[in-house]
Amino acid sequence: MDIIGLYHSAEQQNYYGALVQNQKLAVLQSFTLECGHQLQSVPIAYKTWGKLNECRNNVLVLCHALSGSSDAEDWWQPLMGSGKALDYQRFFIVCANMLGSPYGSASPVTMNPETGRAYGPDFPQTSIRDDVRIQKILLDALGVSEVAAVIGGSMGGMAALEWPLSTPSGYVKNIIPITTSAYHSAWGISWGEAQRLCIYADANYKNGWYMPVPSGQPSKGLGAARMIAMLTYRSYDSFELRFSRRIATKKKCTPREYVSGLSTPPSDAGNELQETCSKGGRNAKRPKSESESNSNGYSRPIFAAQSYMQYQAEKFLKRFDANCYIHLTAKMDTHDVTRDRLPQSRDANALIPPSNSDLKYVFRGVPSKALVISVESDVLFRSEQQIQLANCLPDAKFLNINSSDGHDGFLLEFDALGAAITNHLRSQCPWLYTDDSQDTKKDTDPKAVVSSVFGEAELEDF
Repeated sequence: MDIIGLYHSAEQQNYYGALVQNQKLAVLQSFTLECGHQLQSVPIAYKTWGKLNECRNNVLVLCHALSGSSDAEDWWQPLMGSGKALDYQRFFIVCANMLGSPYGSASPVTMNPETGRAYGPDFPQTSIRDDVRIQKILLDALGVSEVAAVIGGSMGGMAALEWPLSTPSGYVKNIIPITTSAYHSAWGISWGEAQRLCIYADANYKNGWYMPVPSGQPSKGLGAARMIAMLTYRSYDSFELRFSRRIATKKKCTPREYVSGLSTPPSDAGNELQETCSKGGRNAKRPKSESESNSNGYSRPIFAAQSYMQYQAEKFLKRFDANCYIHLTAKMDTHDVTRDRLPQSRDANALIPPSNSDLKYVFRGVPSKALVISVESDVLFRSEQQIQLANCLPDAKFLNINSSDGHDGFLLEFDALGAAITNHLRSQCPWLYTDDSQDTKKDTDPKAVVSSVFGEAELEDF
């Protein structure tokens, strides 16, 4: 497979790729997808931290979730740095943007070299296995001989499971799949379909041929899809604890405002993302309780929970693309580690959920002692799905994080994740921890959290 080039790109081909600061691009001459379609001039966006050692085996591969990017330091900032769980003084850390995501790799918003315009809805369907295969080509070009561990949550956890299955035996030494499953459940598929239907129902979707910038998005549909998703990412308890029936005290957007007239994207995309509808900072003077009136003059309160949902929709509209959202949710639907890997007699009943014996058969060659992490309150990828993984992966360890944050706990429970990942990597990669003097050189307070563009850490009040 020929790689045309590995280079840093100050300018991305699309608006969304430019939101990721200082990422690099690899361009493959061609790549054939599982579906049989051959892509030409295929960009793969990625970021790296640390240095490759002489043995070329100190590599950590990080796999992002659906709305994440190659900038793992944005969505896992408290875990990354010298002396932290993802220590780039010890490890060479690589995070590549998945196919179909808007943040730089080939996707509906990148240019189709055959037509000279964005692929749009013509972008062919990709799979998690495609992502692993194309990222393996990238690692080969970077000089990597083997991977110490692959770590990912949600969709990224699906990729973590596929890495040792889609690469040569022994290439991946360990995996840490977080809040994920061996196959996407009927529950997950159904939530994804409801979100896609919101987008299709928006007249501005135009069968996918809208302008691939925030002002051209089918904003009502994509905003509604994001709201639905947020309900699967959090939990009943997290909303009650944070909002209850409290009235919003900080002006964000009314339900009508959040879908109206997004401005034309500015040249400085990063600064644009930091703005909210209110233009107010954390120290801005707060108004009295918010309300909105209907045509009869009746005033109803805006609850803090409403304000939060509207804020999440508005924030997402400024940083994500509808065709990419459709593509990635459909990619997750196809995830099943047993697909085409079982004996022919079992494949005939492929519509039946894989049994534990099926999973043990497929996972028989996966490196032992994986760490499977669950979040107790996750309603999208339920704990029993991770328990099944731990029972079927060879000699795996299961960790349940006690959190009310639901599925997004893997983007918020930094203390628990940091301790678990650190202890596991020390156990599984002892040759990289011979010099413990590095542990005293921590970059910053691991509890210091900044608002995230691509993750869920935020400093907003509602």
